[in-house]
Amino acid sequence: MGNLANENVFEVSTNEHPTFTAIPVEPNEPIYNIPLHYRKMENLHIVFWLFKDVAWCMVWKPLGIAMIFPTLIVSIIIAWRTRQYVSELCHNLAITIWITANSYWMISEFIGFDTHPLFGAFTMKHLAIIPFSIGLLILGFYYLIWKPRHKEELETM
Repeated sequence: MGNLANENVFEVSTNEHPTFTAIPVEPNEPIYNIPLHYRKMENLHIVFWLFKDVAWCMVWKPLGIAMIFPTLIVSIIIAWRTRQYVSELCHNLAITIWITANSYWMISEFIGFDTHPLFGAFTMKHLAIIPFSIGLLILGFYYLIWKPRHKEELETM
């Protein structure tokens, strides 16, 4: 990789919106472009998610539970906005389901039913494996079924 100081890291596209390139790209490599307001929403989503998880770690119950809603809502919006791209939809749905599982687990600890027996060695917190598994099934569908059958599609990552 060349020195970024010598690379063209600022390009103006045909619609006169600046495009920033973090690393040099190959001459004929397609560029995946995300609208700035989508990227800002994704970045805000990370902030919400981190506040939720920090609150969980610190056992700040009201903040942790309150942060479920913006985290989950923004995740659903991101999945909806990217639904036309199967790769993005599958990954964003998996994230939404992960947040759901993660939130259930957090609530089970906050309320104190996480250690209640379910069956055998499994407790109530282990029910989070259901949404976690659904997320893995969605990604499995994408990587094992959809992507191999659509190798030539630009959206396949």
